[in-house]
Amino acid sequence: MKDSTVSRIAFTVAFALSLALSFGSVWGMRSGDVVTTQALIWVDPSGTATVSEVTSLPVTRLQRLDRPTSLDGGSRALWMRWDFAVLPSDQQWFIVLQGGAFFNRVDFHQLGRDGVWQSQSAGDQRPVSSWSNPDRLPVFRVDPTATTAWLRIENHPAPLSPSIRLLDARDLKASRDRTVLGLGAYLGFGLLVLFLGWVHVRLYADRVFVAYVTYVFCMLGFQVAFTGMGGLFFWPDWARWNDMAPALFMLWMTAAGIWFVREVSSLQRLSRPLNRFVTAWSITGFLYPVLYFLWASPTAFKLLNLYGLLSVLLSMGVCLWAWRKGETYAGWTALGFLPLHLAYPFPALRSAGAIPDSWATQYAVLLGSAIEIPLLLYILHRRAKDFNENRARMRVIDSTDPLTGLTIVPVLLLRLRDTLRRARRGRQTFALVLVDLANHREIQTTEGRVMADRALVVAASILSEMVRDIDTVCRISETRFAMLLEAPFRPSDLGNFAQHVVARGLGQAEPLPTHLAPRFRVVTVPLPEHSQDSERADDTDVERLLERMHRTLDQLDPRKSIWHLPLLGAANAETEATASVRSA
Repeated sequence: MKDSTVSRIAFTVAFALSLALSFGSVWGMRSGDVVTTQALIWVDPSGTATVSEVTSLPVTRLQRLDRPTSLDGGSRALWMRWDFAVLPSDQQWFIVLQGGAFFNRVDFHQLGRDGVWQSQSAGDQRPVSSWSNPDRLPVFRVDPTATTAWLRIENHPAPLSPSIRLLDARDLKASRDRTVLGLGAYLGFGLLVLFLGWVHVRLYADRVFVAYVTYVFCMLGFQVAFTGMGGLFFWPDWARWNDMAPALFMLWMTAAGIWFVREVSSLQRLSRPLNRFVTAWSITGFLYPVLYFLWASPTAFKLLNLYGLLSVLLSMGVCLWAWRKGETYAGWTALGFLPLHLAYPFPALRSAGAIPDSWATQYAVLLGSAIEIPLLLYILHRRAKDFNENRARMRVIDSTDPLTGLTIVPVLLLRLRDTLRRARRGRQTFALVLVDLANHREIQTTEGRVMADRALVVAASILSEMVRDIDTVCRISETRFAMLLEAPFRPSDLGNFAQHVVARGLGQAEPLPTHLAPRFRVVTVPLPEHSQDSERADDTDVERLLERMHRTLDQLDPRKSIWHLPLLGAANAETEATASVRSA
């Protein structure tokens, strides 16, 4: 990449980072108390205790939760108790569980004035539409007259790491609006990038863009499921899918990322053993959800996290290794992955209780992906553009004469065939000019092969300067050139053009000595104006035309430099060709 490209990438990263931080600062504005560490907890090992049984436990059985921590899942359930001070009764109060929609079952209990326990329910194993308060996350209304509340949380097989806030109705609404607005903007931006990626798939037909589109789709699916937007807006009645979606999309996103790394690093070409290993690793990620949901144990959850962590290390390692092997864009891809890979440990550490809950830990992966996906698309766009330019150069090399740089014969034949069709269909007259470097053998005999080749290059340069961009100049044999003039010509114009070709050859050519000026012999023919079948111009017509001109040039009187063949139609081409040769 050029320095300007590097600057643009750096600017993109800086802008996206500043944008992400600005969003983060908005999301981080929370009012209300964090009441997680104010609770007394009890872990139900069987997960079957009722609220009546729990309330009858002696206080000595309860433990103070000094800091946010992570508790193993399994069949256990976590009970949390709060003894609230009297809350203002003129406001509505809510308990909110933050940190992702991962809790299987959540129940909130308060003792009513009638002495009956009032319960509210939520959790991703229940349809969101059936929650007591349908929302992105579990939300429960708090009775300000009740001073004691119990919260039961069950989360199998993932560990329990709740983060709980007490908010009034106004602050809850403001927080909800800001979060939904920010997430909506993120998803809209992600869908735009997804669309642009699909456009690149159709434009370049490169598998790396297919892998990228798959990766972005899984990324968006994971964020929709992880943030609770999916359960609230897209599948409010599908409890089973709401429970499975976060882990499923996380595995598919990781597997698609590994597949993307494999394609962008060209492992098929660099290392077959490594390519097979990376392919198997990616397939494992796509298939592991089947085992994960059938096994459904804490061990399966740990293996899921281990697969994600090792995939991060594998992707970075493969990109850097391919970069060292000469794949420049593999190194830039590693740079593109960096924002997400740096953000990946935050939610894991928060779940383990190692760091406190905050907007950064909740939305680190989301912010990292917001920077990553457009940066990767830009890198892939540059990669595809460079590859296409290289392919174009290779096609040019394959279609040009190595000595003179002129078009080769197959290309001329195609263009000549098309020109014949247009000439017959439009009843216009174009022209084909055959030029022979008559003194090439003399130059080679007296000056050597190097000077003779130089004379061919000079001749090609002279002929190329005399035509327009739409015309074609081709070297069709060692000393002969063909000029296809694709503009209507009158007979007088064609005669003047032929004389000009001969005169330009006799002029001073600086790479050659004065006495070695190219001497041209020219044969011209107007392309037919009409024929019996104006829609056909097959290979026979083309070959017949070129053969006729070659024979005319071979039998041309050495004292003559120019010969004009008459206008032909397809019906009398053979007769006129014979007559022209005899006349010559």
